[in-house]
Amino acid sequence: MNVLHVMVTPLALMGIMGGVFGVLLAIASIAFRVHQDERIGLIRAALPGANCGGCGYPGCDGYASGVVNEGAPVNKCSVGGAKVSEIIASIMGVEAGASVPMRAFLKCKGTCEASPRQLIYDGINDCKSAAVIPGGSPNSCPFGCIGLGTCVSVCQFGALSMGDDGLPKVDVSKCVGCGACVENCPKGIFTLVPATADIIVACNSHWRGPAVKTVCSAGCIGCGVCAKVCPSQAIEIVNNLAVIDQNKCIKCGKCAQRCPAKCIKTGESFSVMEKSA
Repeated sequence: MNVLHVMVTPLALMGIMGGVFGVLLAIASIAFRVHQDERIGLIRAALPGANCGGCGYPGCDGYASGVVNEGAPVNKCSVGGAKVSEIIASIMGVEAGASVPMRAFLKCKGTCEASPRQLIYDGINDCKSAAVIPGGSPNSCPFGCIGLGTCVSVCQFGALSMGDDGLPKVDVSKCVGCGACVENCPKGIFTLVPATADIIVACNSHWRGPAVKTVCSAGCIGCGVCAKVCPSQAIEIVNNLAVIDQNKCIKCGKCAQRCPAKCIKTGESFSVMEKSA
């Protein structure tokens, strides 16, 4: 009898305690429940689900929460574009505002011919790994493309591929301007530009002219000729590199015609419109 009492009593006490704690937890879950704004779910459902991070938030869930809880702009989804912006704006009861489509642009013309490789790299096939080689990257120009295709591997939309000349190519008909290539390039040679940008400097070097010519025949030498001939004063030389203000550029093409290094690309927006049509 004593043995039975010793066994039953603890079990009974445990059962009672479990029941009490269960009731307390149920009450607490109701009392402290966090009510999520239903607009977050509606916005999340409207987003394409790419989770590319191009909006500046960690995925579509983060962006939906950011719009509702932090007042993030409703037109930050580059994948969804204007249509998704309008849906989100409708949910939030605001105006969508102008949304400028962006696309990736490679600031480099350092092909294998223009900028010969100075080292034979036999490591991990990744630009970030090659970039930490003592003494510099495999190619001659320390500012140029390494050419191992890390940008291609991180592009979720198949907009990048490696060309025969050793440089990645951007398929503007597929590029959504998410910025994954910009974020993952260890050399910072990718940038996002407006889809309508027509004249862009394809160089990333900040060396002076004579030094540039020793490593790349297609690099900007910072001579300033482009800035002098620009009728809209859209170009300035910043740290030995020509920079074009797309808001001022009138697309006359004079800078490209006079550039001695031929490192200014033209006709970019026309190719975008043709491939997007």
